[in-house]
Amino acid sequence: MKKVLFNSICIVFLLNLILAKMSFARIKLSALPDRETAIVNLDNPDFTLIEEERILTLQKGNNQIDFSWKAVEIDPDSIILKILSYTDKVRLLSVSYPPNEQALVWNIWSDEAWEEKVRISYLLKNIDRVVAYQATTTKDEKTLDLKSYLILRNFSGEDFDIAKIKLNYGEAFEKSIKHEETKKMLFLEKKELLIEKIFTFDASKTPWEPDKEAKNVGIPVTYKIKNSKENSLGEFILLGGKTRVFQDDGKSSTIFLGEDKTELIPVGEKMELYIGNSRDIVVTQRKIESKENILKNNQNRQSILKNVDEKYKIEIENFKDTPANLTIVEYIPEPGEWEMIETNFNFEKVDYRTIQYEIPIKPKSKEIVNLHYRLLNVR
Repeated sequence: MKKVLFNSICIVFLLNLILAKMSFARIKLSALPDRETAIVNLDNPDFTLIEEERILTLQKGNNQIDFSWKAVEIDPDSIILKILSYTDKVRLLSVSYPPNEQALVWNIWSDEAWEEKVRISYLLKNIDRVVAYQATTTKDEKTLDLKSYLILRNFSGEDFDIAKIKLNYGEAFEKSIKHEETKKMLFLEKKELLIEKIFTFDASKTPWEPDKEAKNVGIPVTYKIKNSKENSLGEFILLGGKTRVFQDDGKSSTIFLGEDKTELIPVGEKMELYIGNSRDIVVTQRKIESKENILKNNQNRQSILKNVDEKYKIEIENFKDTPANLTIVEYIPEPGEWEMIETNFNFEKVDYRTIQYEIPIKPKSKEIVNLHYRLLNVR
């Protein structure tokens, strides 16, 4: 009986000793006692990559470091520990995950007792970022000044007293951002970027005969800014975001032109900003001929194979006192083979059924585009 009691006391003592060792050097994300620096990387829209450096006090031999987190959403598979100071004398031996806990335990071997700097990286959810732009054009609409703002919203449950904020472009900067805090920061500023003002007639969207419409018909107007080094950009992609466009009125104030949402702009591509519709350019399109050439009939003398010639006339009138650039987008109505028979302006074949014209128009002038194509082997 005494032997059994003695054994029970020994087991309890050993369990307490093991638990005490497991709690040694515990680091809790909520308290952050030893964070030296932190980098918040905002490249991924779903998760935010956090890189932080801490100082661990290690004993000679084996050390168990318990990394736990509460009230924050971390991807456990993304947590990485990197030794920075004594890379040849400190080694990460293993990682274990206690059951039913938001925690992991690093088993670290140290040749001596000393302080070791480590970098811990992990993916953290619920840090939301929005990119917004403000563009201000000159009065002549030749150039614009572009400002990019980062709106950072922290709902992760984690406070960052000081952190280096990094996006995939612009200069990194140090800021503090607390849980449930929102900050708007100027992230990029470029001046005198060259722009193109483009009027676009899309045959699938814009009425062909505006004079027959019950309401006024305008031509959509966009500014195009090329993301290139020649245009003081081109070092990185531009993230998509809401853009507000203003124009300098030449009297020390600005006019609000419109608001648009841009997509991601790779290097070499153009950012397009829609600023509204204009009635300074009028486009009237008419089909003037559709002629069939029968290639084959069936036994009942019904057409089963034919070519079809389509002819269109596109009249363009510029009421402005300045020149304008008009983009015309046309669509071949039938899928399959086709060939251009005749047209009086150069065009670009965008895809198998889309063609595009770029038409310069002089002030107070008219242009006519003639379009004649042939649909081949129509069944």
